[in-house]
Amino acid sequence: MMNFIVKTHKKNTIYQKPHFFILNKGMNSGKPQKEPFTNSFVILFDCNENCENVFWVAYSLWKSKFWHQHLVGSVISFLRLNDFKKDFFPKSKVMMEEHEEHLKHVAALKLLDLKEKQFHENINLINDMRRVIVHRYSNR
Repeated sequence: MMNFIVKTHKKNTIYQKPHFFILNKGMNSGKPQKEPFTNSFVILFDCNENCENVFWVAYSLWKSKFWHQHLVGSVISFLRLNDFKKDFFPKSKVMMEEHEEHLKHVAALKLLDLKEKQFHENINLINDMRRVIVHRYSNR
């Protein structure tokens, strides 16, 4: 049985246990990240393996816009800690029940994330080359 603690992140707090952060304000609420957001929850674990597995579950829920149904607020939407806690644990448990299938999905998501980063690096290199060529061409 996997145990984790979900609480509101306080600025400048350093966590010793494996952890990641979940954005709780705006239309990207539910977005997981290793670095803290200004408005975020922190999820603490006992081991790195559990942290990594649940990170990708949280990533999947965010990408599928699962948390949009829980957003409240008229001007700036936000996700309440109680709503997050109430739905995150059961949903993550269901998603990780079939362990082998879960590991395949996590591996596929990691590969896609790596490819996306490589793609963005290539786009940046192409834009840099374009700027160099235009600069050389225009400064004749």
